[in-house]
Parts: sequence; structure tokens; C-alpha cells
Amino acid sequence: MDVNGTVAEGFEPVEQAFAANFALLGERGAAVAVYRDGHKVVDLWAGTKDVDAMAGTPGADPWEPGTAQIVRSATKGVVAAALLLLHQRGELDLDAPVGAYWPEYKAAGKEHTLVRQLLAHRAGVPVLDRPLTPAEAADPDLGAAAVAAQAPAWEPGTDHGYHAQTFSWLTGELIRRITSRPVGAWIAQEIAGPVGADLWLGLPESEHARVGRVGPVEPPETPGGGLKARPKRAVAEAYADPDSLTRRAFAAITPLPDENDPAYRAAALPASNGIATADGLARFYASLIGEVDGGTRLFTPQTMELARGEQSAGPDRVLVVGTRFGLGHMLHGAASPLLSPGSFGHPGRGGALAFADPETGIAFGYVTNGFRKSVTADPRAQALVRAVRTALA
Repeated sequence: MDVNGTVAEGFEPVEQAFAANFALLGERGAAVAVYRDGHKVVDLWAGTKDVDAMAGTPGADPWEPGTAQIVRSATKGVVAAALLLLHQRGELDLDAPVGAYWPEYKAAGKEHTLVRQLLAHRAGVPVLDRPLTPAEAADPDLGAAAVAAQAPAWEPGTDHGYHAQTFSWLTGELIRRITSRPVGAWIAQEIAGPVGADLWLGLPESEHARVGRVGPVEPPETPGGGLKARPKRAVAEAYADPDSLTRRAFAAITPLPDENDPAYRAAALPASNGIATADGLARFYASLIGEVDGGTRLFTPQTMELARGEQSAGPDRVLVVGTRFGLGHMLHGAASPLLSPGSFGHPGRGGALAFADPETGIAFGYVTNGFRKSVTADPRAQALVRAVRTALA
């Protein structure tokens, strides 16, 4: 596989790991970008634009520098930053009840839920008693009404569990109530535009051609016929039980949306359907911890510390494994390893990963068109993170 792009001196281990992902880990098409102290030091891409095309075959479009892909839950890190920016500007009080901005949310025992609890996956509403169809989920009014009416699965603030799908309507509606703008438009105008980041929540028709097809991929057989890694029994049982919070949280949209459908890509679901380039994600996170190319910085140092301050830790009621969350961002831990204990960011189920590490000045973005069954720690992304760690040693 021919790897395209550039790496700065000292970051050659990242290029080697990226090539190995194609040779050994079944990568189809992907890109990785890394910034250090606001300057790009890694910009690599390879493979095909579409997951179902084979490199080198007639009609297979190659991955190009501007190729973008859906990044699933890596979108959560972007919308979390949007809410923290509203707090930074004095428009949002993290310790106010959600109902102070969104009165309908006070229903069914949620009147005391705080904004910070919502961001930290402590709101207790990871499931919907009646799941939404993909068309209903794309309607912000219907989604907001569903979570506003939903009774919590546990007393808000007392525990945490990953709000896999409902995070879309919780965060999107809060932003709409505060700003009177749709969440996708606000992110385009206040984050992506000023930073110069190729990322979208609600893909414009003008950008459709640069986005490749995504789909599931199976990991290659291990050398020597060894067994594939299996999840722990408790995790496997949670995903197998249709009545578990795990299954119900991911099934809050049923049936699963077609992620290659232009209508789905045009919707704005902050939990799951952002579209970005690897450079767009890395550049975004670089702007949270410093100036990018001598220009834009989004977060003040105080807001950056808020982003990575631990709000939730321990056994996750939805993911079952132990997780750590700040105010919307995942934090470094065994379930989702980032670069170091001070890192904050978010993975996308089955592939994408993006984060910032203030101590080293590193901002990282990885996107792929092939989704594996991993939820928070994809082996391809982790190989690249280890390579960045090696480059810094």
C-alpha cells in the first residue's frame, strides 16, 4: 500500500505504524494527522475512498488529501467544546439546571438535572422507552421532545452511563435554546469556520463528493491461526441482552441508520454523525490547547482545564467497563487510552479517534472508512497513538 503525505523529522514511527495498519490490521482507507504546538507534523493518507472498493482495481477512487468520513461518536468531542465555549462566553452556567434553559426538560423527575451532569453522562437518560426511527431522529424537535419526556433510568447525578445516542438531542437542543441557532450551523460558524477545520455536523450538499462510503470490516486472522480477541463476558452479555441499558442505549435509533445515505449525512446528530477529515479533527483539537499556525485559539487555559477535569469515573452503566469523562470529553483510561493521563478527546465507535494532550502540545485526528466492532479503543488508532508516544520519547 502506498502511503501519501508528509511527516516531520522525528515522527517517522507514525508513518511506519500507519503503513502497518494496512499490511497487518486490514485497513481499507484512512488518514491520520498530528499537530504539535499548533503546527502540523503528520499528514498521511492511503487506500481507497470507499470501504467496498479494492485499491488498484478499475474505478476505485483513491483516498485524497481532502477525503472526509463519518466519525460517529468522535462528534461528541466537538459538541462538548461548543457547550464549553458558551460557558466561556458567559452564556451557559454549568451548575444551572438544564430546565433553566429548556423548561420542557423538567418533566419525569429531571427538574434538578444540572448542565454539568448532562455533559458528564450523569443525566440518567441514555435510553428511550420508544426508540426513534432514523427519520424521527433527524428531526431536532422530535428528538428533543423524546428526551424531555423520558424518565431517567437512575437518579440524575448519582452515577454515570454512556449516553450513546441521546447525547445528540440533549446537547443539540441545549445549544439551540441558548443561541437560537441549529447546532450544526452554530458549530460551522463558531468553530469550524474560525479554525479552518474541515468538519461538519450536517453535511452541505456542496461537500458530498469528498465523502467516502463507510462500512463494517472484519479484523484479519491472527498469524498462526490464533483466536481473535474476545470481549469480557460481562460486556458480551450486556450487548446480547435486548433489555440491558447497553443494547437499549445504542438502539435509541432503531433501525440503525444507513450512514451512507445523503439524508442521514445532512442531518445534525451531535452524538453520532459528524463528518470530518483527519486534519479537520486534529486542527480542531489543536485550537483547544493553543494557537493554530500562529492564529486561532478557541479555549482559554481555564476552559481547557474544565474540559479535562474528571467528572465521572468507574464502572459505566452502559458500556459496563470503567470509563472516565470530563465535561463531554472522554479522558485517558484503560477503556479508551489516549496519549497521557492529561489527554482529553473522544473515539468514534469502530474506528475514529481525536484528542488533545496539553502537556506535549499534541493534537491527533484519525479517520477510517472501515468500522470494526470495537467501541472505545480501536487497534488501528491505538497503534498510531503508540507511535506518537514513541516519536516523543
